[in-house]
Amino acid sequence: MVTMALGFAIYHFFLSPNNRPSHSTGLATQALFTANLPNENGVNQALSKYKGKIIVLNFWATWCAPCREEMPELSQLYEEYKSKNVVVLGVAVDELALVKEFSQATPVSYPLFAAENDGMNLTANLGNDKGVLPYTVIIRPDGSVVKTFFGRINKALILASLKPLLTP
Repeated sequence: MVTMALGFAIYHFFLSPNNRPSHSTGLATQALFTANLPNENGVNQALSKYKGKIIVLNFWATWCAPCREEMPELSQLYEEYKSKNVVVLGVAVDELALVKEFSQATPVSYPLFAAENDGMNLTANLGNDKGVLPYTVIIRPDGSVVKTFFGRINKALILASLKPLLTP
């Protein structure tokens, strides 16, 4: 009986996709907004300049196939919603030279940054307790986290989280 109850609890709280606890409450964005990361051209940028916007923060790597697959939809989303205070930011957990090479071969419409190994620390601060890529975080203008996504996302998933944040 105890084994069956334990099995049910593990499934219900950890394995059931519909009942996974949200990792979005209480996540710290302070490290993100104090970070200065180089863009794909090697120019350091203060990420604090994006505070006050709705941020779709996508952690990726050049070697990650699902990361590359979601980029066209993220580019579309950025183009469609940038006039509504929404920004998409791509933070690569990768070397700057690889990010630059990638961006020249595969242009995207949103800002890209290289965080190298520090990128995984940023993802961990934002709820990536699995250490997976891609990892996407939706952040309100006040800096609080709305939602996190492990693995490949699509435009519909992002829009479901964004629409309540948009002012009519």
